[in-house]
Amino acid sequence: MKTLKILSASQTKALDAFTIEQEGIASVDLMERASVAFVNWFMQEYFAVQQLSIHVFCGLGNNGGDGLAIARLLRQKGFKVHVFVVEYAKQKSVDCEINFGKIQEITSIQTESDLAFLKNIKPNEIIIDALLGAGVNRSVTGILKTIIEQINVLKATKISIDIASGLYMDSANLPEDVILKPDKTITFQLPKLAMMLPQNQAFVGDWQVIDIGLNQQFIQETKVENYYLTEILPEVRQNFSHKGTYGHSLLIAGSRGMMGAAILSAKACLRSGVGKLTCLVPDFAYDILQISVPEAMTLTYPESTHEVLSEIEIDNFQSIAIGPGIGTKPEAFELLKSTLLMAKNKAVVIDADALNLLGTEKGRALLTLLPKNTILTPHPKEFQKLIGHTWKDDFEKLNLLRAFAEKYEVIVVLKGYQSAIAMPDGDIFFNSTGNAGMATAGSGDVLTGIIVALLAQGYSAKEAALLGVYQHGKAGDFAAGNRGKMALIASDIIENLRW
Repeated sequence: MKTLKILSASQTKALDAFTIEQEGIASVDLMERASVAFVNWFMQEYFAVQQLSIHVFCGLGNNGGDGLAIARLLRQKGFKVHVFVVEYAKQKSVDCEINFGKIQEITSIQTESDLAFLKNIKPNEIIIDALLGAGVNRSVTGILKTIIEQINVLKATKISIDIASGLYMDSANLPEDVILKPDKTITFQLPKLAMMLPQNQAFVGDWQVIDIGLNQQFIQETKVENYYLTEILPEVRQNFSHKGTYGHSLLIAGSRGMMGAAILSAKACLRSGVGKLTCLVPDFAYDILQISVPEAMTLTYPESTHEVLSEIEIDNFQSIAIGPGIGTKPEAFELLKSTLLMAKNKAVVIDADALNLLGTEKGRALLTLLPKNTILTPHPKEFQKLIGHTWKDDFEKLNLLRAFAEKYEVIVVLKGYQSAIAMPDGDIFFNSTGNAGMATAGSGDVLTGIIVALLAQGYSAKEAALLGVYQHGKAGDFAAGNRGKMALIASDIIENLRW
């Protein structure tokens, strides 16, 4: 498994200082290194537009120093660069002052007295945002606010260095704060927590991490609670294995009008390597499952009762999933309750309608019955129901997510772009795969099938959750590549699973 740690603002500052001390370099040298890395990235992306104008907006701190160094390097490589320094304070940081002096030797610098020129920036030109950096912790005011507001309405491509100007790195901005809205953010060494959250989408754009050689020992030894999952791969199958090697899953799913959820989940389970799958569905659905998913075995129960569970030998199954399409009638509630009572030592996945049932006042009383390391896969609305209230911002949402996982000793996959996967030990992993095309009915049912299959094969709950979410998103990316995001449907995700 490969991850990137997500450091706090104070940890990031300490990382810079530690790197400078260990390497025996000046801070301005580290600034130059970061600027060279940015320019190398820029050359790969925009080499063909050397004749276009690039407008670099710089503040007076170290982010402004980055911008000045980048502008100088781009000028040296033949780009047409205009530099605009916003003098919102009496003095610059030491490193910013050094780079200010260097660039004055090769080009003129505009100040806020030249604001009128903003109107002349064309849509096909590029703006580089180096006004404010990751250390910002208060609302932008004055001339900076005015300039950011004017830049935001321009149609030019906007690229923020490290983090968008005005965006807090690891706490929530006020709703009225003015923040630059970049098309891209190029961040140094490690991602920022602010980049993981839906509320900041407009202030991040597409983002990418570039390596600037910060000290790896410090990164490895620094304790964090948030990680960005960049890769996780399945185990290699052994030649002499057989279907018994890969476990037996029980999928409890489906109701009238909702059998599609059961079918999608079952097919995803089978496509994810489970040895055997048994589907428990209402009696009217026997033919539907047998015809749609012939590889699965089918058990049925009368629609009006859940008593069939007492007749099932639970020990035959290595993993159990419940929820896709079961409905929320009283009979479904009793089915869920019976499942939890019988599955005390099993690997369990709870999704969809089962989550809606747990999210009722009566259902929340069942949370204490959840087997340790149960995997719950809610979307944000379902999670709100589980905890019984909403949140004021996405940072509070993460705190609630972490607290819920710790309290009930479960794993919670909060679904969405860059899904947040909370562990019982307090760690949260953000997923790197997936796309907006996966926001379609049935996508969550597919994820349930994938995860319950991995559990049956012997993956730990943590491994199954992380691998399942990663591969689910990766299949969605393959599907979007073939179909486009708008045309993507849940069954496309199943068909594009690659293990």
